[in-house]
Amino acid sequence: MSAGPTAATRPHNRKQLIVEAAGQVFSERGYHAASMEEIAAGVGISAAALYRHFPNKYALFAECANVMVDRLVAALDEKPAEASLIEVLTALIRVTVAHRASGGLYRWEARYLERADRRLLRAKFVQVVSRVAETVRREHPLPDEHLRAVAALGAIGSITMHHTSVAQRRIEDLLLASALGVAASDPAAAEGSGRSVELPAQPVPRTRRAEILAAAVPLFARDGFANVTNGQIAQVVGLAPSAIYRHYPGKVDILVAACLQAAGLLAQAVERSLEQAAGPERAVTALTAAYVAYSFEHNALNSVAEAEIRGLPADLRRPLILAQREYIAVWEQQLRLARPELDPRQARLLVHAGFGVVVEAGRALRWQDTPGHRDAVTALVIGALTR
Repeated sequence: MSAGPTAATRPHNRKQLIVEAAGQVFSERGYHAASMEEIAAGVGISAAALYRHFPNKYALFAECANVMVDRLVAALDEKPAEASLIEVLTALIRVTVAHRASGGLYRWEARYLERADRRLLRAKFVQVVSRVAETVRREHPLPDEHLRAVAALGAIGSITMHHTSVAQRRIEDLLLASALGVAASDPAAAEGSGRSVELPAQPVPRTRRAEILAAAVPLFARDGFANVTNGQIAQVVGLAPSAIYRHYPGKVDILVAACLQAAGLLAQAVERSLEQAAGPERAVTALTAAYVAYSFEHNALNSVAEAEIRGLPADLRRPLILAQREYIAVWEQQLRLARPELDPRQARLLVHAGFGVVVEAGRALRWQDTPGHRDAVTALVIGALTR
């Protein structure tokens, strides 16, 4: 008896196709907004068929989280111990660019892994960082090789966080140059750069609405928007949960207010940083120092705005995306003035690489806000942009 058409055409690598499709959905929409039905549709199968491979969404998510880092570890295992930094970084870049669409879930979504799974994932990343740090130390014997390695990986990983379209070979070349620039940077090179930054202060909550927002942001940053309840927010403020609705129609409106506040503070920081900058090179340095200072000083607010915006409904997300694009356009303009050989898309890609350096270096420093930490991260970002 011949097999039916479904059996005959069923691909042997269906599980791999599912993981690839799921990684893209989790990266684009976030863990909580993604659905098994949407993932199944991306593979061209029914949700019932999907559940034959993975018992639930969490199991699929955990698999996706491990696939990418396993690929990075495998790519490094293929390189001999004496491989050069260029060889090591190139191997990591090729894996990351090849799986660009599904790699973004590491930046923010991995916090939804259970503790044991997070520990396993972290151990694998430690292998990657240690190998890069060892090579960085060998070729560039400067202080803080671990921080420089983490920051270089942040530049590489940034490609998963945006959709700027550049030819693949050019992406790889730009990321390599950026990561090498980070690795070769002395963290003390920008000493004193952050001390002159004057950031706009976060508004003091003087109304009940502002108090609710101020209470919600740290909770969203710590636990993720989807895991925080109005009851938790109300408890911090000293309100009954139902009282929240007198000030915000829903929890999502609190998130939108947080994102708008972040965008406003960042726009003010840009204006202040460029007021005294004479020439494009100094403008790039001023923008960098201001963004680094902002990321440390307003870490919870910035983390919420970056991590949660993708989960907003399209109509609420649109004005926030436009504000982000305007901010990036300022960077792009100044970087192209400093480096005329870059076209707009290439400059934009490097700006995102700089942002990636801030996120990963900041995390490595546990966001401890000291002048030395601000200076070190500023130096690494400048290395990513201008080397």
